[in-house]
Amino acid sequence: MFHPTVFDNIKIAMENQIYDYDNLDGILMVTDRSDLLNLALMSREFSLAFKRTEGHNVTSEILLQSTVKDLGDEILETPGSDPGCSLLIRFYMEIEDVNVQCPAIEEILTTIWGPDFQPVQSLSFRYGQENDTYNNCVELQFKRQITEDQMEDIPNLLKFLLQSAEELEEV
Repeated sequence: MFHPTVFDNIKIAMENQIYDYDNLDGILMVTDRSDLLNLALMSREFSLAFKRTEGHNVTSEILLQSTVKDLGDEILETPGSDPGCSLLIRFYMEIEDVNVQCPAIEEILTTIWGPDFQPVQSLSFRYGQENDTYNNCVELQFKRQITEDQMEDIPNLLKFLLQSAEELEEV
């Protein structure tokens, strides 16, 4: 019989909560979903992207990743291992004033998530475009593995994520 991995359990818990926010509560709209298995690396990656129903400028994304080592440690019950997966949160938005908006974004996210999370902002633009807007991809990387012990934290994590998206809309 199939035994779900830690990755599967966390993925399903997050997915269910996000789709409840979409279908039942109407506070967000899922815009993209990806569930990938990389056979060359034997890794898994799951992502869900969404926008707040009242927001227009910010797309949020949750990305879970699991390596072959994570899976192997879990299946083989490797002593001293704590099987889990990596979690990355991204926010995509357009900005115009890099010198004002980027520090404001960093301050908002540091206030919500704490000083342990240093947002990484990657800016890009289309060469030759008329207006001076930049695409900003803001990443928050969790420094430790997420395990089933943190399953109860998922509602709070999503609450912080939605609060972040709401405040980033104001930037």
